[in-house]
Amino acid sequence: MQLQRIIRLVLSALIMCVLLIDTSGLYKYPFIKQLENWTYDARLNFTLPDTIDERIVIVDIDENSLAQVGRWPWGRDRLATIVENLFGLYQVDVVGFDIVFAEKDQSSGLQQFERLARTTLKDNSTYLRELDRIRPSLMHDDIFAESLIGKNVVLGYYFKTNLQEGEPGVTGSLPPALTKMDVQWSERLPINEAVGYGGNLEILQSSAKSGGFFDNPFVDADGVFRRVPLVQAYEDYLFASLALATAQGHLDAAGIDLMVETEGSKGAGEYYALETIKVQDFRIPVDANGAVFVPFRGRQGSFPYIPAYKILNGEADAEQLRGKIILVGTTAPGLLDLRSTPVQNIYPGVEVHANIISGILDNRIKHMPAWTLGYEFVLLVVIAVSMALLLPLVSPLLAAAGTLGFAAMVTSGTFIAWNSNLILPLASPLLLIVLIFMLHMTYGFFIESRGKRQLANLFGQYIPPELVDEMSESPQEYSLEGENREMTVLFSDVRGFTSISEGMDPKQLTQLMNALLTPMTRVIHKNRGTIDKYMGDAIMSFWGAPIADSEHARHALYAAMEMMHELKIIQQDFKQRGWPDVNIGIGLNTGNMNVGNMGSEFRMAYTVLGDAVNLGSRLEGLTKNYGVNIIVSETTRAEIPEFVFRELDLVRVKGKNEPVAIFEPIGHKNDLEKSVTSELSTYKQALKKFRAQSWDKAELDFFNLTRLDPDRLLYQVYLDRVAFYRSEPPGDDWDGVFTHTSK
Repeated sequence: MQLQRIIRLVLSALIMCVLLIDTSGLYKYPFIKQLENWTYDARLNFTLPDTIDERIVIVDIDENSLAQVGRWPWGRDRLATIVENLFGLYQVDVVGFDIVFAEKDQSSGLQQFERLARTTLKDNSTYLRELDRIRPSLMHDDIFAESLIGKNVVLGYYFKTNLQEGEPGVTGSLPPALTKMDVQWSERLPINEAVGYGGNLEILQSSAKSGGFFDNPFVDADGVFRRVPLVQAYEDYLFASLALATAQGHLDAAGIDLMVETEGSKGAGEYYALETIKVQDFRIPVDANGAVFVPFRGRQGSFPYIPAYKILNGEADAEQLRGKIILVGTTAPGLLDLRSTPVQNIYPGVEVHANIISGILDNRIKHMPAWTLGYEFVLLVVIAVSMALLLPLVSPLLAAAGTLGFAAMVTSGTFIAWNSNLILPLASPLLLIVLIFMLHMTYGFFIESRGKRQLANLFGQYIPPELVDEMSESPQEYSLEGENREMTVLFSDVRGFTSISEGMDPKQLTQLMNALLTPMTRVIHKNRGTIDKYMGDAIMSFWGAPIADSEHARHALYAAMEMMHELKIIQQDFKQRGWPDVNIGIGLNTGNMNVGNMGSEFRMAYTVLGDAVNLGSRLEGLTKNYGVNIIVSETTRAEIPEFVFRELDLVRVKGKNEPVAIFEPIGHKNDLEKSVTSELSTYKQALKKFRAQSWDKAELDFFNLTRLDPDRLLYQVYLDRVAFYRSEPPGDDWDGVFTHTSK
């Protein structure tokens, strides 16, 4: 008995030491960080104020505004009208743009008019006089710049922490810096140092009162926005974030004080930490990186939203805007300013800035002081020693009660600190409590059999029961640890989901999503696929893990084709129910991916990571550009020789430099009709002529194809490209690649 107690004490000490290694920073365990993020998210969501802050109004470039005004970017003369209306008609206090104006506005056509003045119409005095008369009205950048002069406007821009090969380091202009960094402490503060920036046009930035960056180099590994920097460094100068600069403009603060705390003797061992940023009487606690935890008020809609077109047309409620802080941003999915946050997976980036401003004004910024490191270390030692001495002496029932008592004390203390705007570590103490309890209560049998049960419990939520049973027969063959495999990933997404969701109440929307995702999931399971996750209206799944599948590409493609067949049935059902029509886009890619159980036994996510996964997501996003439902990569196509594919394009997708050939699956080669085969042959020749820059011949072929199939967007895409390249030749070294700049 004494030996068993010693073994338990030794094992408890080992568990404690393992966690202390993480606490001390000697080695950081990613799963503990992920678990700490989960506890932070839980605390945040549990204590959300869930109120609306009327002081900050978001002028939203939403889908309705895009439908009313036109696609983005809008002419800067319209933005000038918005600025003039906000300050003149609505008398707002300050306006912050969560937008960067990096390129000149050419929407007025002035460039073309002036080219005519230099060439064809250079001798036409009437034309030249008229051009001189209207030129000021066509200089949209000048109009926008003039609207900014003398107004409390903050323009957004972004810093670059890393530069891709060939990427320009600097574009546009920076606003004035907050301060020059003190040489004595600048090298010791771990504030993010940018290597470049994407700024606004000089004429715009110099006309605005100030500017603030809106990038976030501190996004957590799970892609969630929890911390956002208030300051970043560039060339020994500190610059303010959009939220900080807007708050400064609202408070009419001439400057910002940076409070740097020092400890120790002067020299190499001296300790420096940026702890507070002061704006007038408002003290903002920040961490050593100059970042804050975003003080979310609630889910999307915690601030009043006004569609941008109402400001443009002068249709907004003046009382709702007078004297308010205005942030101009977008919630339209196509403009790609949606973020993953602890309170909502898809959350407007502009509302993140609004939450920070609100937190500054309310002194509601939570922080994690430097002394929490020592607190965590001592707490772990006390818990481990107390439980290791107590649990062997009591019955299992009392041990469970005591464990719950320890957990309750730690949790309640953490929440008390939370209400005082202090963030104390919770994951590692709770993890230690649970691990030591499990060690003492399950010493022996549970340790030996836990692996098999975890395997079934973990994968049961991702794959059909029959595959779980197959795995359970030989669990030793399946590892929860990460590994690299050749696999196929599938992304599917509902098109125009925002407009669909806006027209339905929450109950109907839930019913619609269940009615859509359930049969789609059934199809994926039927074809031996693994569901990775649901992302709102999107599905991510993969083939080739956890059970190896030599035909993963074929099974994935068959699943995609069957999903489109199932969609037709769903559409008929939705029509009978009076629901909106839905359509989906699907992207497939095959390649080497990292797959594994990313997490812990408390919160697990069996998922895939890697460039091949990212490409699959990009391919899904391209489906709407080509008017097709399914796009596969060249690697997927090569794995299914019995299928006929239509080559859509040779592209560079966002985030990749190497060109990628993309294809649309047509059908099994034995099932194609002659008319389809003939059309594909004509299209192939047209594409060949297009890449050879034989514009006239290619245009004729694509025009004839359009007459055969007027509804096929792909042919019109190439007709538009022919027209563009005829006027703007790509050059003799053109490789036929089209670059997509959006996701």
